[in-house]
Amino acid sequence: MSNQPAARTPGATRAAPGEYLFDLAQVKPIMGGPAYSTANGACVEGDRMIVGLMRMPAGTGAEPHSHPNEQWIYVLEGIFRATIGGKTIDAKPGSVVYIPSNTIHAGKATPEGDVLFFTVKDASHSLHGIKAA
Repeated sequence: MSNQPAARTPGATRAAPGEYLFDLAQVKPIMGGPAYSTANGACVEGDRMIVGLMRMPAGTGAEPHSHPNEQWIYVLEGIFRATIGGKTIDAKPGSVVYIPSNTIHAGKATPEGDVLFFTVKDASHSLHGIKAA
């Protein structure tokens, strides 16, 4: 029996003691927000941080939601059109998006192509958020 804590996010990979390298192409993909988002990809959790490499297919994305942990999104490919706290932005490759804790936000890949992004959250909550009512 392991003393390793379970991942906060269902299906996520939990970093084990002494495990320092993760090939995200080999990490089992999960849904980034099963109840509200098409984002899917690798997710790895440590004690204080959660990271994910997620893809949203063209023209799809996440409905309005929030989470108690803050989030950073680094756009690698495509255009991520988001509304955060009522403000709309277009994040292009190389852009970093900040989402404060408990802020309602939504985001989609534009119809022209998929969005690939790397995301980081503090581990006070899982990768998944709570769909807005």
